[in-house]
Amino acid sequence: MNKRTEMLDAAVRVIAADGVRGLRVEKLAAQAGVSTAALYYHFTDRAGVLRAALEHVNQRAVDYTEAASDETDPRDRLESLLQLELAGTAQNSIAWGELRASGVFTPELREPLAETTAEWSTDVADVIATVRQLTAQDAVDAAERLTSLVEGLSMRIHSGSMSTERARTLLSGAIANELADR
Repeated sequence: MNKRTEMLDAAVRVIAADGVRGLRVEKLAAQAGVSTAALYYHFTDRAGVLRAALEHVNQRAVDYTEAASDETDPRDRLESLLQLELAGTAQNSIAWGELRASGVFTPELREPLAETTAEWSTDVADVIATVRQLTAQDAVDAAERLTSLVEGLSMRIHSGSMSTERARTLLSGAIANELADR
């Protein structure tokens, strides 16, 4: 693992533990075992750390949801893709939620958040479109409803207000509803 990846892993750990507002460059440097100068060299500033952490979280999610591509049935692929995201690592999920929420207060995160959200919705919409004959917009709408639900369920799981099993059941029901012929 290279030093940049180690620093990004440390950033995700710190964000998951302390939130974006609690991310201090000095603490991140200590977690990563590097100097603050090294962090500034790789990321320029705190905003650069946040943008890179967002990209890193997204890549980690792509890595653990790749198993969904093994599914040959499109319905199973959709279910697997969303359930794997729901079951992703707590650290990744919490960091994603923190980064998303911080977009309200951190304008420089809004564009990369919008881009990554659009990519995820497009990936899900593509799978939905292979299951049902929908207009492109209807597939995107369904994908946005499902991906928003996954994010909300994930936050409920991690805040202790819902069990993982209950979240999985609700997600399966929502997928079935989205795929039902109307």
